[in-house]
Amino acid sequence: GVLGSGDFARSLAVRLVCSGFKVVVGSRNPKRKASLFPAAAEVTFQAEAVKKADVIFVAIFREHYSTLCDLADVLAGKILVDVSNNTEINHHKESNAEYLASLFPACTVVKGFNVVSAWTLQSGARDGNKQVLICSNNQEAKRTVAEIAQVMGFTPVDMGCMSSACEIENIPLRLLPAWKIPIFLALGLFLCFFTYNLIRQVIHPYIREQKNKLYKIPIEVVNTTLPCVSYVMLSLVYLPGVLAACSQLYYGTKYRRFPDWLDQWLQHRKQIGLLSFFCAALHAVYSLCLPMRRSHRYLLIETAVKQAVEKKMTIWVEEEVWRMEIYISVGIIALGLLSLLAITSLPSIANSLNWREFSFIQ
Repeated sequence: GVLGSGDFARSLAVRLVCSGFKVVVGSRNPKRKASLFPAAAEVTFQAEAVKKADVIFVAIFREHYSTLCDLADVLAGKILVDVSNNTEINHHKESNAEYLASLFPACTVVKGFNVVSAWTLQSGARDGNKQVLICSNNQEAKRTVAEIAQVMGFTPVDMGCMSSACEIENIPLRLLPAWKIPIFLALGLFLCFFTYNLIRQVIHPYIREQKNKLYKIPIEVVNTTLPCVSYVMLSLVYLPGVLAACSQLYYGTKYRRFPDWLDQWLQHRKQIGLLSFFCAALHAVYSLCLPMRRSHRYLLIETAVKQAVEKKMTIWVEEEVWRMEIYISVGIIALGLLSLLAITSLPSIANSLNWREFSFIQ
């Protein structure tokens, strides 16, 4: 059973029908909402839907839970699956699932499917996150909902008892929680190196020689800064592993817990490495754009005019040519290797490699 007629309720009904379940939808206006649901799903009033179903997905907002109180007697003994989310983290003292359980003590409430989007339900688990986080105080009810999730093509994850519901409801509201520290670290490094390069390439020539080189800021200064950030970030990926190994050698055991700062550092290595690759890729793109700048064309023309005035037939310097050719070639190879590291760090790729293959690539 599905109570509700919103986007999520419609997507849920579609996925359940496609998975072979008999679905009955409860709505306050069944005639008006029937056309929105698949033909195989029965759309009726909420009271009728509750009577016909043993497992009921409550796909309505928390504020409307109280409207179901009239159905308390009919809902008794049923499994209620709370799929709701909040608009803010920890918006209420108790989770939506706990609140639903307090309203219907005769029911068994299971928290689940809230981390799955309506789009994922419509397109199937192949196009989205396959994990469905489930928690409840009743093991049998959790097992029933987990089996439904498996038939729908998802991977159920048991998160424990109902006290975990608040954490599960906060997950869709968090913005890249594992990336916060690495992003701030990358921005801090970028600002430091950008300031240094700005002083060195723009401000210093202006003070000493009265040369206006502000045009270098958008591309050249940024392009000089990016590889510096990339190198430091890449070193920060492997440095904590070295420190952890030294710690284990010093204490003579691998079972001693690392300090919290080192433990957090180790957990953020993947994000730091991907940001290092991002900066390196930007550096490659910026480097390709250097000859396209108007300032570069003016400098080429100025050099050609000086060569003509001085009646020089050639300004070819063999050593500089070879140095630049080797420099660019090694840079391309390095970017290729870093790309390989970045790709194999993605969970979908890393999960397909065994430990020896992953270690070989590292």
